[in-house]
Amino acid sequence: MLSPIALAYAAPFAVVMLVYIGMRRRSESASVSLLEESVEAGLTEPASLHPLIDETRCLGCGACARACPEGTVLGVIAGKAHLVEAANCIGHGACKAACPFDAITLVFGTEKRGVDIPEVGPDFQTNVPGLFIAGELGGMGLVRNAIMQGQQAVDAITAEAKQRRHPQRDLLIVGAGPAGMAAGLAARKHGLRFAVVEQESFGGTVAHFPRGKIVMTQPVELPLAGRMSFREVSKEALLEFWYAILQRFPLPISYGERVDNIAAVPGGFEIRTTHGVHGAATVLLAIGRRGTPRKLGVPGEDQSKVVYRLVDPSQYRDKRVLVVGGGDSALEAAAEIASEPGTTVTMSYRGDAFGRAKPKNRKRVDALVASGAIDLQLGSKVLEVGVDDVTISAKGQRMVIGNDAIVVCAGGLLPTQFLRDIGINVETKYGTA
Repeated sequence: MLSPIALAYAAPFAVVMLVYIGMRRRSESASVSLLEESVEAGLTEPASLHPLIDETRCLGCGACARACPEGTVLGVIAGKAHLVEAANCIGHGACKAACPFDAITLVFGTEKRGVDIPEVGPDFQTNVPGLFIAGELGGMGLVRNAIMQGQQAVDAITAEAKQRRHPQRDLLIVGAGPAGMAAGLAARKHGLRFAVVEQESFGGTVAHFPRGKIVMTQPVELPLAGRMSFREVSKEALLEFWYAILQRFPLPISYGERVDNIAAVPGGFEIRTTHGVHGAATVLLAIGRRGTPRKLGVPGEDQSKVVYRLVDPSQYRDKRVLVVGGGDSALEAAAEIASEPGTTVTMSYRGDAFGRAKPKNRKRVDALVASGAIDLQLGSKVLEVGVDDVTISAKGQRMVIGNDAIVVCAGGLLPTQFLRDIGINVETKYGTA
């Protein structure tokens, strides 16, 4: 029989355990429901980088689920962690860092969906010595990741460049997005001789976001500039913040300059661009994965009314607009255009569900579809673009829709051929690290 002292300790312990067990059961029940909903909706494929859980190591502590910034992507079921809302995983990697049992590996692609990834080592160096890749091009999206990789790559480049001693410069950075900006700041901090070339405008992918788009990020340290504390910020506010940094710490950026070829030469590289020839001991590619916009490949697509990104929704007021695509950019474009007075918006997506879009975007579009503001055509594709109409096939039925403008948000093509031409190995990954 237990002593009074033992009973005094046992009773509160039993209460705590009962509460804990109850909370675990409720959490597991919620995770099971989310997993079932994802399977039923066909939303089981993560977009790119995502966790692969080793159940032999996982003890079901739930640290990964608690660390995930997206909230309900991971859950514990039957004592093991599971990816319950795979489509919402955007590759933060916080789950891996939080796992105390080293049960999580971050992988690209799945058995069904391959992802092209250039060969990059832990120091961000490719299989071509002296040629580095950072940011989205290497499969790691997100502003925070790009910034961290840009400066980490330059940390590795600093030693490499000084060994090569190229007469013109130590480093040429290609791209002025988050990774390129961070790399430039790090290069300035390290006292490197460097330059940045950018084929478009400052800001990379962020600069191409629609007006007013909220950018999700996490706090991160910028070289020289200090801490960037945003978690949610508008496109315009983020760009303004970055421009203010460039005013304080100017970088030698050449805009409107596209790189056509990179060739290894004694002491480094010869980089041919639309402006001439550069020489550098090392090169950092921070060009993102947008590449060339993915086109429809149909008759009439060459008309000026067809564009491949949304900049200003107000230009579509009182117009009949078709939005093509099923990712976040397509859903955001359709929602913003549908909010403009007098618009008639149709969405065309080849899939049966928006498996690559964030929940809040799916909910917003669902509400607009329910209200009649958007005519959603799932399982459809564009057949032909006319002067004042567009022909689509929807579930076997041919439809001709009156049309004034088409916004294609089908993603970009990775510059695979360019990478291979300059000697970088590109591998299609099917669920591999």
